[in-house]
Amino acid sequence: QLQLVESGGGLVQPEGSLRLSCTVSGDILDYYNIGWFRQAPGKEREGVSCLSVPDGTTYYADSVRGRLTISRDLAKKTVYLQMKRLKPEDSGIYYCAADSTPPCTSEYMPPTYATWGLGTQVTVSS
Repeated sequence: QLQLVESGGGLVQPEGSLRLSCTVSGDILDYYNIGWFRQAPGKEREGVSCLSVPDGTTYYADSVRGRLTISRDLAKKTVYLQMKRLKPEDSGIYYCAADSTPPCTSEYMPPTYATWGLGTQVTVSS
């Protein structure tokens, strides 16, 4: 059974950086699409980035494009979300999610995924 575990969250000052990790167990990573979502208190869950692991295609929401980078390490079965120039509005619980279909494209991030992690908290504050 596929399981996802997020790590790397924490407290960071504005303009700081964090790298989140999403580690997969129970299956190989190679055939999945991985999405990163975030949810702030009182707000709807927002999809911020996704990665089609088979072909490396990536997607970024407008609110994070140019500041976040998603990448993968197949040997470590891990997908990373490198976050730079963080803003207070980036705060929230960050979740990774996996599914084999539909694909993530450069212009489209699927809104639903079959498997979710428990999340990691990111707080951007001075």
